[in-house]
Amino acid sequence: MAERGSVAVITVGGKGSSLNSSSVYAISNGLAQVRVDSSALDRLSSTLPNQNARPVTKFQIPIPKTLTLEESRAFLTVLLNKLLLGSSIRTAFPVIISETLNSQTKTLQFESVDLTEDERVVLENLSLPSVLSGICAVLDHKSSALSTIIDAVAALSCEACGADVAAFNSIDSGDGFTAKEEIGVAGDLKVLLNGSKLVGKMKSEDILEIPKVNGKLREVVKSVHSSTRVELNSSVKVGISGTAKAVGANVLALAAAIHNLGEGSLCRAKMNLNSINSYGLRSLFENNCSSGENLRKTYKLVLDANFEEGYVKFLHEANVLLGMVWKIVTWEAVLAFVALEGGELLGEKVNGGDVVVDKKSEKKKKKVVLGKGTGIIVQLIKDRLQSNSLGILEKWSEDLFSFFDPRDPEFDGLLAKIREIVESNESRRLPKLPKGTRDFAKEQMAVREKAFSIITEVFKRHGAMALDTPVFEMRETLMGKYGEDSKLIYDLADQGGELCSLRYDLTVPFARYVAMNGLTSFKRHQIAKVYRRDNPSKGRYREFYQCDFDIAGQYERMGPDFEVVKILTELLNELDIGDYEIKLNHRLLLDGMLEICGVPSEKFRTICSSIDKLDKQSFEQIKKEMVEEKGLSVETADRIGTFVKERGSPLVLLSKLREEGSLFLENNSAKLALDDLEILFQALEKSKCIDKVIFDLSLARGLDYYTGVIFEAVFKGATQVGSIAAGGRYDNLIGMFGAKQVPAVGVSLGIERVFTIMEQIQKERNQIIRATETQVLVGLLGDKLPLAAELVSELWNAKVKAEYMVHKKVMKLIDRARESKIPWMVIVGERELNEGIVKLKNIDTTQEEVISRSNFVEEIQRRLNQ
Repeated sequence: MAERGSVAVITVGGKGSSLNSSSVYAISNGLAQVRVDSSALDRLSSTLPNQNARPVTKFQIPIPKTLTLEESRAFLTVLLNKLLLGSSIRTAFPVIISETLNSQTKTLQFESVDLTEDERVVLENLSLPSVLSGICAVLDHKSSALSTIIDAVAALSCEACGADVAAFNSIDSGDGFTAKEEIGVAGDLKVLLNGSKLVGKMKSEDILEIPKVNGKLREVVKSVHSSTRVELNSSVKVGISGTAKAVGANVLALAAAIHNLGEGSLCRAKMNLNSINSYGLRSLFENNCSSGENLRKTYKLVLDANFEEGYVKFLHEANVLLGMVWKIVTWEAVLAFVALEGGELLGEKVNGGDVVVDKKSEKKKKKVVLGKGTGIIVQLIKDRLQSNSLGILEKWSEDLFSFFDPRDPEFDGLLAKIREIVESNESRRLPKLPKGTRDFAKEQMAVREKAFSIITEVFKRHGAMALDTPVFEMRETLMGKYGEDSKLIYDLADQGGELCSLRYDLTVPFARYVAMNGLTSFKRHQIAKVYRRDNPSKGRYREFYQCDFDIAGQYERMGPDFEVVKILTELLNELDIGDYEIKLNHRLLLDGMLEICGVPSEKFRTICSSIDKLDKQSFEQIKKEMVEEKGLSVETADRIGTFVKERGSPLVLLSKLREEGSLFLENNSAKLALDDLEILFQALEKSKCIDKVIFDLSLARGLDYYTGVIFEAVFKGATQVGSIAAGGRYDNLIGMFGAKQVPAVGVSLGIERVFTIMEQIQKERNQIIRATETQVLVGLLGDKLPLAAELVSELWNAKVKAEYMVHKKVMKLIDRARESKIPWMVIVGERELNEGIVKLKNIDTTQEEVISRSNFVEEIQRRLNQ
């Protein structure tokens, strides 16, 4: 379609061409002419109706009387397109329609024409779908434009009212349950208001509802657009009634969204008006803007027509409603603009009405700063008014209404500018991290590298071999392994052929690897990132590292279990995080306990998931969940409560559970678990690490794959981060991926939470962290890079960690060494160069000494080794 400055010509009926809502709107409003592609007329000529068929004389195109001129022209445009799609009708009829559309008459009148019976049937079958599709196209085009305009207008109102918009920053909770379009509106509002000094503390529900109401309009508009695009270009064979009902359902949702948007816009318009003291403007508003009552009456007409299944009248009333809301939104824009800039443009008196601005507010207005996006929009409006009707209230308000009319030649430019502001700011908007992720600065990375080095050293001390697996797995590999936590798995979009998900942990990929490669034993370690769509909190992230150690294969009873618990104590001790405890239980003991309490076996796993929350919720909350949501009796839940309160020293509590008459001894699963724990606790006692272990019957671990010992490490210091490590035995997991069962046990360190603790400790101790390990800075006075390259390369070749800097001022070189905490510095200037020496400076003591250029590397190495 051509630009607004000239009369556009839209071709219909061409091979492979399609009609869209914007084209229908342009033709229906006289903004474009229609041209029938000659190939379409040729196709119709080749399918002429039966010449012997009896004609039906004086047939007229049935244009419903309820339609406006715009709607009637839209109907004819769509009818013309459908006739050209391949109907059996003479070419004269499409030509008549196109000529009528191009005549630009204020009324549409057709002379009666002679049609055959077949042609009459074709026209009658196409008429209703064409009317509905035509009006839908108009609704689609105007509502699409409105969904863009309304966000800009709402942003202006936020500034005009000094509204509190802080809530827009928290729309996306990150839990995946907030509507996508609602988040999008909030994001666009933030872009438009970025940098604004006018938004303030005024709280209003009419402001807070903007993302939800406008987001719903966006959502519905997309649905209407999608269905309209199909209906505009489909030939109607059967199912006319079904098409009408489908169209009606979409437009009904659109009408509801438009009505809600209109109510909110009207409230904000009144808020804007209340901040302006202008009798003339208030009078204009009250006389020309629809009231809330009129808005509701019009919406009721839409609902009534839909209820009566008068689909043509229904769509017509929906279009009337949309026009009414357009005017309300325009009034909101007019009043917001006046509140922000009107006094400056129009002076203190406007059409006999005072625009009162006291001196204090005048001063304030000079200092205010609009948002980067709203500032551009305000300037566009000012440019329009200054060129046309500055200073005359009725004229500039009329001109502003025209500016916001989709038929205005400059409207497309306004719409394009708003979209440009929002879309271009996708790259320029203040960047932010996805929820549950974080960047690590150089000092943090130094701590992380040190920690990873300690962890790797401990793993290698126990004979583990390194393994790396893909960051994403087949979805079927991960599903069904994590119990109720499976909902936290990040699914990837289908790229064509394979359904994949980001790995949730490192254990399942390890089991898959062992099974795929037919291994019967493998002691492995792996440090890598995993992903969970969890609610972020302190120490809880969506992307984080896990440090895993696993032993797969047949070994002496409880030997691998002992070793992984011992490894965990070594890790936490050597990382020096402070006091911690390792809660430990046995899955078979837990199953035995549930069986003793009367829990059906099919509910073991789901009840375990509830028990696993006891570290975050009270037993009363858990009991309510088990009874009301999971169907346990109150008595059974109470029995569970008596057991899960048991915790204490491993050997002491074990002895208590094995006392004569204990119900655990009468249960086979529980008795087997107690025998395992006796061996484990004795081994831990001999290894002198049992003092860190707590035997806790409330520990359940919600993952489905655990079969034996389970444990969890918890930090006991002031920094609350939850569990910092966990693990257990999983004898059946590897067998799920292959024919051979390979028993396994492992531990996983949640290193991100450990880092949170370490960072807090460093802060409390005022520890200074070096981001680099640089030992020497080669500082060259002057601008001779080749000499600096020669000196520093000699140090690098000798495996000395060194950097270089070239500068004319010696203090700049020294400051660099101090800032980077580099202990030694080599200084070479013109004198040193001429005498064949270098200065060696100790940054801490500030002492300097002169050494020979020829053996400066050896001298530096000697000092570094002292």
